Amino acid sequence: MKKIENEKEMTKKALALGMVYAEERGAAEFEPTDSAAERYLFIYRLLVRDGLIQPLPEDQVSQKSIQHKLAIWASRQP
Repeated sequence: MKKIENEKEMTKKALALGMVYAEERGAAEFEPTDSAAERYLFIYRLLVRDGLIQPLPEDQVSQKSIQHKLAIWASRQP
């Protein structure tokens, strides 16, 4: 997995963008009690389902790989 520049900031941006995307699409309403891990996983699965990102092989799905994939997605957003 290649490290991207500002990955931590891009991961935070991905969480914010993903939450907005999911709520505007009507796919989810996030509660303050939802953990960040649950949010990342939901956003990842939603983006894969909508064809916005390529899925990871199931044996490679982990919290770290999901965050990395979402950080790459966020870095390509305007």
